[in-house]
Amino acid sequence: MQVRLKKISGDASFREFYRIQKNTKTSILVKANKDKFRNLIVYAAINQILNKNKIKAPKLINEYFKYSMMEIEDLGSVSFLEFIKKKKNKFKFYINLIDLIFKLQRLKIKKRINFKKYKIILKNYNIKELHRESDLFFDWYLRNNCKKKNFKNYKVKIKKELNSLYKKLYFQNKCFVHRDFHASNVMYHKKHFALIDSQDALMGNLFYDLVSMIDDVRIKLPSKLKLSLFNYYLKKQKFIKKNEIHFAKQDFDILSIQRNLKILGIFVRLFLRDQKPIYLKLLPYTWSLIELRLKNPMFDNLKKILLSAVPKKNRKKIKFYAS
Repeated sequence: MQVRLKKISGDASFREFYRIQKNTKTSILVKANKDKFRNLIVYAAINQILNKNKIKAPKLINEYFKYSMMEIEDLGSVSFLEFIKKKKNKFKFYINLIDLIFKLQRLKIKKRINFKKYKIILKNYNIKELHRESDLFFDWYLRNNCKKKNFKNYKVKIKKELNSLYKKLYFQNKCFVHRDFHASNVMYHKKHFALIDSQDALMGNLFYDLVSMIDDVRIKLPSKLKLSLFNYYLKKQKFIKKNEIHFAKQDFDILSIQRNLKILGIFVRLFLRDQKPIYLKLLPYTWSLIELRLKNPMFDNLKKILLSAVPKKNRKKIKFYAS
């Protein structure tokens, strides 16, 4: 048997991916350079649950956890990001992803998962976790894109506003959340859509995965399409009553701002710590998404503080102050 091993492009994590070719069959070798438990064991466990519930995800073929590796099913190299670029009627295909989100939300998963000899606990997306994520904005983006003498003052003010907003979230910890449901984490496999990178899943808000999909920093969707997708979701979402629609829009906007502030921090961290400058080109559009949601009057105070901390001219170019 002829076996070939070829390194393939990875993601923003510490993992490495290799395509194994055995004659005409292929599989993927995943190597975790850090956090083996989350990047391998939790990932394999969540994938197993998804597959059992008829949501396609990479199946575990062989585990080499002792050596920080595992072999999983190859779902090909065509992501939804590549797939959708060629399509004119994008709405038609995006609603398939929304239907996939509904499948995730209907999963009946115990918070304590037994997988082989391991025990996994699904966390709640509580306020503490939301802050832990948005703190990446302060620790990496603001610290390096704001004069040192102003940094602490802005951090206190913005965190106070965010804390107030997180307390207003209405649909908290209602369902299974993939947590990174964007166009590059959905694969087009055998005329169906499959999910990858599910290792950060938890129990959270009904709108988080929708936010990840609609306000995706990797693909620019027209505002009209964004609204159509949001309305489709509301129409089909059985967990939301008519008198809760106001809270739905509120939760969506809060989570979009939270997620994209986090992403600003992650992208700067990838540049400064991991020497991955490719993500810097996405910073201006990430800010555009935040600015879009800040139009909601409930964010007037936050909008004013963010504008003072990071003026618009500094959002369009890459300029980092030494911290």
